[in-house]
Amino acid sequence: MAEKCSHCENCGKKKERSPEEYKRLKNRLNRISGQINGIKKMLDDSAYCVDILVQVSAATAALNAFNKELLGEHIRTCVAENIRGGNDEVIDELVNTLQKLMR
Repeated sequence: MAEKCSHCENCGKKKERSPEEYKRLKNRLNRISGQINGIKKMLDDSAYCVDILVQVSAATAALNAFNKELLGEHIRTCVAENIRGGNDEVIDELVNTLQKLMR
């Protein structure tokens, strides 16, 4: 399934994902969404601050794991294919992306 480029609405970049990759990523996001909804419910239920913070930390870790999986796939496919095709500009894009992720 083709996805729009995440950093630019007009660049036209898309990524064809295998059904397996799409399903894995979508499942991860669905779990994260469930975690966020659980945190909202905890807030609504006046849960203790530390309990909410622990759940936020778990959601943050889940988002980081999603990023690692997506970044790894991006490097193995998009970056590698572009370099093999002679497009070294993708290296600068990767460096910029890594700098944004490391803020």
